[in-house]
Amino acid sequence: MAEQRRTHAGNSKTATAHRARSARGPEHAARAACKSLEGLIGHPAEGVSAVRREDDGWSVVVDVLEVPRIPDTTSLLASYEVQLDQAGELLEYRRVRRYRRGAADE
Repeated sequence: MAEQRRTHAGNSKTATAHRARSARGPEHAARAACKSLEGLIGHPAEGVSAVRREDDGWSVVVDVLEVPRIPDTTSLLASYEVQLDQAGELLEYRRVRRYRRGAADE
């Protein structure tokens, strides 16, 4: 009986450690995507508009200020889809949309 408890406890610890390592959560994925993208493209992230868990990591849509203008409502923003692995490392990114700050979605 004691052996069964130890085996069960060991499996539980292993499963918990694996979850913590591979699925840190959407907040971590969002922060990692913003930081990585800002470093690559040199434009500041305005926010995150989507986070989706994938089989092998995360897909995050980051909104970026590409061309600041005055008045601010005419600034150009872009949405980038960023793919991260389970550890939050950038795998790829692509711009999926470019728009004026004041423009509404169609």
